[in-house]
Amino acid sequence: MSQLSQYFAQNQFCCLVEYLPSKQEVLPVATQLAGFPVCMTLSDRVRSDEDIAPLIAAQSYPQQIEKVLHYAGKGRDIHDFNLFLTQAKQHGQQNLLLLTGDKLKQHHDGQGSHARTRYLESVNAVIAAQQQGGFHIGVALNPFKYSQAEKQAQYLKLHKKLQAGADYIITQLGFDLVALKQAHEFLIEENYTQKILACVMPLTLARAKFMLKHNVAGIVITPHMLEVLAQEHDSDQTENTYLRCALQILICQHIGYAGVHLSACHKADEQAILTSYIEQYRHLDLKQCQQLWTQLWQLKTGNELRPAAVEKSKLSNLHQKVKYQFLDTIHSTMFNSSLVKGLGAYIFSAGFWNKALAAKLLLQAEYLSKHFIVGCESCGQCRLAETLYICPETCPKGLANGPCGGTHLDRCEFGDRECIHSVKARLAEEVDQIQILKKQLIPTVPIEVRGTSSWKNWYVKQ
Repeated sequence: MSQLSQYFAQNQFCCLVEYLPSKQEVLPVATQLAGFPVCMTLSDRVRSDEDIAPLIAAQSYPQQIEKVLHYAGKGRDIHDFNLFLTQAKQHGQQNLLLLTGDKLKQHHDGQGSHARTRYLESVNAVIAAQQQGGFHIGVALNPFKYSQAEKQAQYLKLHKKLQAGADYIITQLGFDLVALKQAHEFLIEENYTQKILACVMPLTLARAKFMLKHNVAGIVITPHMLEVLAQEHDSDQTENTYLRCALQILICQHIGYAGVHLSACHKADEQAILTSYIEQYRHLDLKQCQQLWTQLWQLKTGNELRPAAVEKSKLSNLHQKVKYQFLDTIHSTMFNSSLVKGLGAYIFSAGFWNKALAAKLLLQAEYLSKHFIVGCESCGQCRLAETLYICPETCPKGLANGPCGGTHLDRCEFGDRECIHSVKARLAEEVDQIQILKKQLIPTVPIEVRGTSSWKNWYVKQ
């Protein structure tokens, strides 16, 4: 059992302090912060795509320091992850935070000479880590979503992560206390026993501007927040940055969170300032902390920390619904019928289909029949029945089990389309298929399967 899992078992509020892996600098790691036990977490390619791996960075720190290794699936396949698990075991690392990951800075869409960049979904990573055994597995949740569809899609995917075997949850960085309370209440209402931690940060004006300039995915910074931070900067009240962070930590403790994931506060002097404010205000109860928080953020309505323009939930258009019903009928007839299954297995078991020309013609026929209807890219492992006939290949990251955390008001992190998982969530409500988005764990597609016929693969395995 890892030390972190022991903290959770003992209901010991703890602090995970994030460090960005570096070859040039090995920083001192505190064992506690304001009396809370500390574990270090090592992020995965946050600053650049070429950052050293957390597993390598971890070896520069003493073994007795409890560590949580981030693993982002961006640009990686299931084989890469299984290799990582083997290496992590060899080095005695147990605590993992498994993420799909934000947009790879060198992402390729498959045009030209570059193959399309693939992203290993966190759901599939959790399954693989569980199969290997011996790991304490964390996953992410972004509760800071403000359209009904994208919020529902986040929680539907969380269901899958927890069913797959995740042990704990860490939220995206955010400052909306209502959303944080809702995330904690969700676990209670759904009878989940996994622990949840909140990602917090001493938010300075410079950091807020940086995140807006670089469109850091999944983080909400409102004009009101910028205005407050600018006022404090101009009036030399920047200490409020650490006071707010201290209050958020205390509020999370009062709410029932198991701890916090502390970002951008790895230096000793920063931690000392934060500690002083936690010690100064830890005698306050939840109501008193919230009142002071409200004052510091200059909140009047409570909506100042949310996006200004909130899209209303909208019904899927008639075309989407009709397409679902049509394709579901076709699928049931062609792939779920015992008679057709038997016939298909007989036909595709013939050696003829292993010949290059036959395989090419079959693949082309499948592509032409599905590409213009659903966006098929010949993945070789068709998942349409599990995704309400909205092809996961039309997600730039190729995600099948649910969304990443980078959406904004139903818009994809890539900014060029509506998130397909918001579309799915709305459609699922209309056609009474929420359970399939909640419970169906969709396997990852191995690299070697891509570019083969899913028709043949389906019938042959029957």
